[in-house]
Amino acid sequence: MSLHPKPRDSTAVRTADPLELSARVIASGTADEPTNRVTNTLTELDDGIAVVESFSHMVAFSTEAGLVCFDASGALSGAAVAEALRRWSKEPVDSLIYTHGHMDHVGGSGAVAADAEALGHRPPRVVGHANIPVRLQRYEDTNGYNLAINARQFGGVSRQLNLGSLRAGAGRFVGADTLWPDVTYHDHLTVSVGDTDFVLHHDKGETDDHTWAWVPGHRALCVGDFVTWVFPNAGNPQKVQRYPLEWARALRRMQAFEAELLLPAHGLPVRGTAEVNLILGDLASALEGLVDATLELMNDGESLDTIIQSVEVSEDLLSKPWLQPVYDEPEFVVRNIWRLYGGWWDLNPAKLKSAGEAAYAAEIVRLVGSTEKVISRAQEMATAGDFRLACELIELATTAEPESVAAHGARAEIYAARRRIERSLMAKGIYAAASRESTAIIESTLPDQSDQTP
Repeated sequence: MSLHPKPRDSTAVRTADPLELSARVIASGTADEPTNRVTNTLTELDDGIAVVESFSHMVAFSTEAGLVCFDASGALSGAAVAEALRRWSKEPVDSLIYTHGHMDHVGGSGAVAADAEALGHRPPRVVGHANIPVRLQRYEDTNGYNLAINARQFGGVSRQLNLGSLRAGAGRFVGADTLWPDVTYHDHLTVSVGDTDFVLHHDKGETDDHTWAWVPGHRALCVGDFVTWVFPNAGNPQKVQRYPLEWARALRRMQAFEAELLLPAHGLPVRGTAEVNLILGDLASALEGLVDATLELMNDGESLDTIIQSVEVSEDLLSKPWLQPVYDEPEFVVRNIWRLYGGWWDLNPAKLKSAGEAAYAAEIVRLVGSTEKVISRAQEMATAGDFRLACELIELATTAEPESVAAHGARAEIYAARRRIERSLMAKGIYAAASRESTAIIESTLPDQSDQTP
């Protein structure tokens, strides 16, 4: 999932044809319109191939034996996506193939099933990797935690982007009508419907249950979230392990097919072998560079902190419209590489069995002399633009004195300011949540005015 680097109304589409837009963006190297469009509008890309652009797209193929659809979008967009599909074709949906089990891809499946029932069709066959049911069960087991993540992750999103429905859950992370796979596979599976073959491949990347498909009859690649028209979501700080090297290797395998059509689940479709391989190659190069640099420093015995401060992706890559770090960012990916290859300990011996945060913060405040001094210094650092230090200091103040209105007032302001300067949605959401948290604590200390008369 992904957003344009300069948030604007994602429904304000000026170029209707997404292939026309992607061709212009690739040729110029700049994006003059959003590349991730949440319109729930269907475009026929070729005879028998269509995409419905939503928060997560649906890609549909028409065959002699019915439709084959990749992904169902999310729960709140599923009905609109199904309606857009039906304006294009009344054929039954023979197969619904999940690229992976994230809820913005499978949550709309209930609407696809309801559509089939309304038209008197049999329910679609649901195909996905064997780890998708494992994922969905994990979501059930961690329902409350995932609802909290969802609210926090999207809490910093501009309301102009029409994603308010993703800010908070409705009590259930996995909807009761979500379709679980009927057919699962492990490495490869060819799904044949009518005269069309869909060759499914499993690779790890953003998830451990990801499918990408080669459709030889159309020389098309359906790649799910392996391509999202933003920097790869391989470092999300609130989610389970991601796999950047395996992701890059999958992209290199895709290049070997010399595809003429690239169909991602977010962002724009791409036509042309050279253009497709350019996108795939740039994404792979960015991930390979991060992995190589991080592992080199790990092998040299460097700490996680040193590596985070040292490893970067070149601005030449990050400036490309399909690689801008507006959802995830390289620093978070470095942390995930460390976690994958090195575990959770960061090589700081004090952190192996550390003091409790409250005890540590209280001791630092005692040494400084007062919480007020820590608050003042945090504000000075924020004013100077050093938000990394400012946030460390204000956390010490609020942890040492969790009921301090002064500390929480400064915390709310510092995190709100930091949210404004961050590029990635991941960071914006977490910092916005921290600011709201302190604001709520301050408001809870105010006298109740509800029973007072003028």
